Amino acid sequence: MPMLDVYVPDGALRPDAEAALMERITEILIRHEGFDPADPVARSVSWLFLHRPAAVFVGGKPADAPRYKVVPSVPEGQLDERKRAGVIAEVTEAILDAEDGAWPRDPGRVWVFPTQIPEGHWGGWGRIRPLAAILARLGGDGDSGRARALARERIAASRAERALLP
Repeated sequence: MPMLDVYVPDGALRPDAEAALMERITEILIRHEGFDPADPVARSVSWLFLHRPAAVFVGGKPADAPRYKVVPSVPEGQLDERKRAGVIAEVTEAILDAEDGAWPRDPGRVWVFPTQIPEGHWGGWGRIRPLAAILARLGGDGDSGRARALARERIAASRAERALLP
């Protein structure tokens, strides 16, 4: 259930390449969350907001080539270190591929900030949506007991990983 904020300067990509890129980024996030990108339920709750910065400056001067920022937000427990690294690498490659050689292939122009929203802070349908409810809905099996156990496991692992950070 990713929510994506994607910043693409106006005119940086051809319209068809940009549309294909938005599709590809959405699929990358759905897959890394552990769901099937072809699943209509997973797709229906995966929203991408395309932002058009009026200008991008580097060091106070107008950028010499497009710069991109992608902020995927997911519920806590959905992306461990390996999955975050995969999202960053794959989204960066997807953006550079979408440019199709129009600009130097420089991954330093792409920044990706995967963000996990703490348990109890993901809101939708006018109320808090805990990870267990999200997993039960997207899992399709309706077994909320299994979803609760998986949510507890993922959240505990996420918090343990954060506790190890310097």
